[in-house]
Amino acid sequence: MKERVYICHTYYHVYVTFLKELTLPKGQRGQATLILSSLSIDFEHLKERVEAVGLFEAVIPFDEQRDTAFPELAKYRQDTGSLVKNLVNRVLFTRKFARALAPTIPVNLREYGDIYVYCDSDPIGYYLNVYKIPYHALEDGLNCLKNYDAARYDNRGHFGLKAFLSERCNLIFIQNGYGKYCRDMEVNDISLLKYPYRKYIQQPRQALVEKLNQEDKELILRAFVRDMESLRAQLSAGEGELALRQDKILILTDPLCSLDIRERIFRDIIAMFEAEGKIFLKPHPRDELDYRTLFAEYPQFDATVPMEMLNFFPGIRFKKVVAVLTEVGAIQFADEKVRLGEAFMDKYEDPLVHRQNEQI
Repeated sequence: MKERVYICHTYYHVYVTFLKELTLPKGQRGQATLILSSLSIDFEHLKERVEAVGLFEAVIPFDEQRDTAFPELAKYRQDTGSLVKNLVNRVLFTRKFARALAPTIPVNLREYGDIYVYCDSDPIGYYLNVYKIPYHALEDGLNCLKNYDAARYDNRGHFGLKAFLSERCNLIFIQNGYGKYCRDMEVNDISLLKYPYRKYIQQPRQALVEKLNQEDKELILRAFVRDMESLRAQLSAGEGELALRQDKILILTDPLCSLDIRERIFRDIIAMFEAEGKIFLKPHPRDELDYRTLFAEYPQFDATVPMEMLNFFPGIRFKKVVAVLTEVGAIQFADEKVRLGEAFMDKYEDPLVHRQNEQI
């Protein structure tokens, strides 16, 4: 039996995995498998860099497939207008989707003592539950359930019945802890959740960070930073360039709306704050807007580096960090943190799109 495996869908997931592994006793490190799913992001050469630091026994790519990759499943996703017929179709979809996924799973998950999945709403969650493989779920992003409880939002209407069919009967599948074979779900702060659940366990991310020593931080940076020399040069140049103007504003992007509206959003945000200091941009890893071209006049950090890693550079200090919907609680390198929130987004799209929890 192998020790444990982590199934990650984003750079942030891999970052938290590093935190979890580096807070283990040294004798227990190097025994885990890291699986990188390409479902929602291109990890580029992260695999090779992670292998080079030697923290994991194996690093394995996973070509995870959405249900749209299997056209024969489409008929089971159609709304029949009948609750009973929809539920029957959902039972059939759950089984058939998991079976279609089975040949794509890159390892035998039954060989692992502990399986950690950051986003069991993705196809892997269906597979694990249909094949009756116990696993631990982890919060997809920092405090993400506070703003978007996807399990309840996606299953509005008769949620109690649907949760029973998932958790008790394993006939359908609901993410975020409601799957029958989900042992528990790790969240950052239970007190922020409107709908706490018996499977939720609290593991503050900051508590993990505080256990790291400088050597651990350097190891993380070697794995994530594609070009450390360039990053350090950029930071040093930024300090020199701003010698006469100390105030710096960091704007974190989000993959919001369509690309044209997204560009307008961040031009508006820059206009809101540029009088306060020099603007820096940190694109979101899943943000496909070409900031390097469209916002070439502003210094930019590598999109693939989780923003929390900037905490590891003691010389970095911003007057203000600004985000739209990204949670900014983990940032320690700014005097002020601003999350513009849902009211700001109301000006750019239908509030129903981003106010999910209010519709539960």
